[in-house]
Amino acid sequence: MKIEVNEKKCTGCKLCQSVCPYDAIEIKDKIAIVNENCIYCGACVSECKFDAIKITSLKDEVKDFSSFKGVCIYLESRDSKLIDVGFELLTKGRELADKLGTKLTAIAIGSNIKGGLGKAFKYGLDKLYLLDSEVFKNNLDDIYSKAIVRVISKTKPEIFLAGATSFGRTVIPKVAAILRTGLTADCTDLEIDTKTGLLEQTKPTFGGNILATITCEKSRPQMATVRPHVMVAKKIKDKIDIEGKIKNIEIDKKEYKSCYNLIDFDKGTEEDINITDYDVIVSGGRGLGAPEHFSMLKELADLLGGTLGASRAAVDAGWISYPHQIGQTGKTVNPKIYIACGISGAIQHLAGMQTSDIIIAINKDPEAPIFKVANYGIVEDLFEVVPKLINRIRSGKTLI
Repeated sequence: MKIEVNEKKCTGCKLCQSVCPYDAIEIKDKIAIVNENCIYCGACVSECKFDAIKITSLKDEVKDFSSFKGVCIYLESRDSKLIDVGFELLTKGRELADKLGTKLTAIAIGSNIKGGLGKAFKYGLDKLYLLDSEVFKNNLDDIYSKAIVRVISKTKPEIFLAGATSFGRTVIPKVAAILRTGLTADCTDLEIDTKTGLLEQTKPTFGGNILATITCEKSRPQMATVRPHVMVAKKIKDKIDIEGKIKNIEIDKKEYKSCYNLIDFDKGTEEDINITDYDVIVSGGRGLGAPEHFSMLKELADLLGGTLGASRAAVDAGWISYPHQIGQTGKTVNPKIYIACGISGAIQHLAGMQTSDIIIAINKDPEAPIFKVANYGIVEDLFEVVPKLINRIRSGKTLI
């Protein structure tokens, strides 16, 4: 990735300099000079009235992709710790890399995150590129995207994966736009086409009614964000030797100047619950009939040390808040136990919970689609079954 200024067309008018949010353009001898602060956002290209500035992408520079090798994972961190989706992607990344006969690398960016990086190598990681600096402490997406672009531009992986978290969904599209490559967002499955070697990226589309498989033939890297918890993290080994496997990338703080000014950070309220953190989820759907009936499900969830989930129908009806919604337009979860009460099991909902370890479905309709994925199905009125489950647990008996 590079930016070129045509000296014959440039007039030194300073329009490009005035719109650059990164102080990346200087005017010398009536010619625009682009410095190292540039993150290739394209603001100057759009503003230039003389067509004097051009961004050349990796796609333009390379006619074939033989120089692109390996699978690379972005390991997102939160509160100085790597989050679980990174380990899930490392497991899938190892599988993809083995099929391609190549290496698995990762990028970790943050402030004071060096301590917990060794765990990543238990999932088959070959090499880690680390950018650890206080400039990354506020998770400002523009400087994160710049950091990721620089590592990708130097290492040239053929596949780059990241979690479809709220932060990932903000940062990774910027990375793809800067690199002028394709991005498939919110994937639920990834495979290698044995004939072409291309990455097959599967995601629900048209409201979750069909699954689309997308390939990226004409640009590199092939990029995708993946929903948390749709893949299972599996350790390959417990004892690891990370000597020489972590490459620290030194940065110049002056080059990582954000266009944002962080005023405050709101951690949210108790209502902003992260249901993906729970091993037990008790979910309610349209079959509950009214919002007050969620109190019964909450009692069951509390007894099991879990939390409440819901279908889109229940959320749209205003019976429970959106942070509890599970499915294509909500959260993807894979708890140890998922109890679906009065949920028919539309494909949009199944996409968000079908990887749960044990699924218990309670529904009066024996033809409800939820029973097709359930480990245990109870064809009965939930208002009779759930109180019995609560009483059984209170009496100290096992649930299953």
